Amino acid sequence: MSNLMAARGQMAFTLGFHMIFAAFGVGFPLLQVVAEGIYLRTRQERYLALAKAWGKANAVLFGVGAVSGTALAFELGLLWPRFMRLAGSTIGIGFASEGFAFFVEAIFIGLYLYGWGRLSPLAHWLTGIPIAIAGAASAVLVVGVDAWMQHPNGVKALLSDPSAVAPGPMLFGNPHWPVMALHATVACYAATAFSLAAVYAWGMLRGRRDAMRRTALHLAMILGTAAAIAMPLTGDLSGKAVARFQPVKLAAMESQFRTQAGAPLRIGGWPEPQRRAVVGALEIPGGLSWLAYGSAGATVRGLSSVPTRLWPDLPLTHVSFQLMVGAGTALVLLALWYWVARRRGFTRPLLWGLVAGGPLAFLALETGWIVTEVGRQPWIIYGVQTTAAAVTPIGGLWAYFLGFVALYALLGATVVWLLRRVEHGRWAAQAA
Repeated sequence: MSNLMAARGQMAFTLGFHMIFAAFGVGFPLLQVVAEGIYLRTRQERYLALAKAWGKANAVLFGVGAVSGTALAFELGLLWPRFMRLAGSTIGIGFASEGFAFFVEAIFIGLYLYGWGRLSPLAHWLTGIPIAIAGAASAVLVVGVDAWMQHPNGVKALLSDPSAVAPGPMLFGNPHWPVMALHATVACYAATAFSLAAVYAWGMLRGRRDAMRRTALHLAMILGTAAAIAMPLTGDLSGKAVARFQPVKLAAMESQFRTQAGAPLRIGGWPEPQRRAVVGALEIPGGLSWLAYGSAGATVRGLSSVPTRLWPDLPLTHVSFQLMVGAGTALVLLALWYWVARRRGFTRPLLWGLVAGGPLAFLALETGWIVTEVGRQPWIIYGVQTTAAAVTPIGGLWAYFLGFVALYALLGATVVWLLRRVEHGRWAAQAA
């Protein structure tokens, strides 16, 4: 395994692992605040039990997410020192801002957990609101770093005179940032909601159909439906931003080999770079031109416009994009099925569909990030610095890679063990 591949593999594995906990850190606090708010209004005990159980689960996931997120920050410096030498002064404010949101979240999680029975009901509920805000803010702020790597706003000024650069406007004034942040945040809400719905649907398949579990499933599907509907809309904005700022990535996503007016939208298929062709795809004439530029006759730049050494991994980028779109579409259909069918009761086909929705939501989230990161290759800073030029010259990275895999396997097993202990009755009683 080469040094570059070991470094990329370690970053990919760490980010993919951390993404799970980051998503829960965005979505879980909102659900627990909603549940407790409904309890304060209705005084129905099942909402209180849900808020307590979800608060416990969120604390577990937050703790593991903090560990995996810290590892990512260290890896940037250890694996990519040349990148940090060039970009550290710019992206540092993004990590610092995310760190501030993280500390706010940690403080209020402590108040929320230990405030049961010690604060007034209203005051306790209010401590949950900053958790929901800070969780979403952490994701939005840290995406600013990745957005700058995708579209390095103001990089010419940075290269010519770093001391004259104002990092805040450079990073957060990036037009690519709001689009990426919005789409990523919505995807986190969808992943949390559908995975939670999957857990309760699985319990109902096993005969646990009490009012609390039906309520939990319903709350999760309200958030999941809203997020599922918003995902294609924010995804359309994201696709248009990619067409504007990263046309080569767009070409890789759709395996568009030649520059073409009226470029087709491809559904499915397998790209063959050597033949510069796509096998087995369903093509919609003019579809890509219309989605990217609003006109079926618009010209879409093809991969042939750049040397092949600047192409990303086409099969991985194209297939990941297709999986992301397919999973997102399935979630929309699943949400519609839920609202149409629930009046006739929770049938087994519907419950099995909801169980499948959890993995589908995280498949959409993870493949979306694969498209984002692999589609940028071979650049670590798009158009400025290649990944190969940024990697550390120190050898033996494969050993660190294997060590991180073992560490995260242990963390994952620990999380599963802890979450299995989050039983509504016992943990809620202890929290009371």
